[in-house]
Amino acid sequence: MEHKITVAPGITLWGEEHGDPAAPPLLLIMGANASGLAWPDSLVAALARRHRVIRYDHRDTGASTWSFDEHPYGITDLADDAIAVLDALGADAAHVVGMSMGGMLTQLLLLDHPDRIRSATFIGTMALDGGPAGSEIAPEVAAVWNTMADPRDRAAELDWRVEHWRVLGGGEIPFDPEEFRRSEERIIEHSGRHESPTAHARAGTEGLDRASELAAVAVPALVVDSPRDPVAGTAHARHLAGLLGRARVATVPGLGHALPESAVPQLAELILEHTARKG
Repeated sequence: MEHKITVAPGITLWGEEHGDPAAPPLLLIMGANASGLAWPDSLVAALARRHRVIRYDHRDTGASTWSFDEHPYGITDLADDAIAVLDALGADAAHVVGMSMGGMLTQLLLLDHPDRIRSATFIGTMALDGGPAGSEIAPEVAAVWNTMADPRDRAAELDWRVEHWRVLGGGEIPFDPEEFRRSEERIIEHSGRHESPTAHARAGTEGLDRASELAAVAVPALVVDSPRDPVAGTAHARHLAGLLGRARVATVPGLGHALPESAVPQLAELILEHTARKG
């Protein structure tokens, strides 16, 4: 079931639900500049066997409103949007799974709305303090990101996105370019536009310096260690888990900063085992 959710004047978000409406809600929060459709359908289906799964497009991604240049916002506003999605869909509390920036938003939700979060799962996530000293994004990733805003036609944009996922994948799990090309073709069709989303790279970062507050978090948390992640790998996972009050770390061997179909079975198993602990 699809939804259009108003989160601010003139700003609507696309969202959809899968699974039994009476099952415990589970909210998927994707990373920066990424549509909610970047969550693999197979993962959504696996989670929907036990949950009412909700995924959505952030502002300036997918089929949601693109208006950053006219109405700029901060990263904290994207966390408020996640609560607005739960409110609009009548979900008093939900299990939350955050990927990359989505995990940073989940940290904010744990601090500001702990009563709305049944459990938290983090994948490829930096802590709110930016991570451990000496950790840096891989140069190959930085080089690709430096071309994110370059103008490209549709074909070149698809090529750029596939290469982006290849670099993020980390090189251990075999990379299937056609798998990610199909996904990005679908996202472009869904969005109705092919230009690369860049708003979140320009969004304000005020209000994120709150890592010291994470020790008081009582909500059960699972931190997925993605050892081949060139953005937020093992050192970041251990650092985040150490900051949180109640956190476990589980490793998915070979996982990078992408969600290939081959990693879905283990990811689904870890998430469902974690949410089952809380109910």
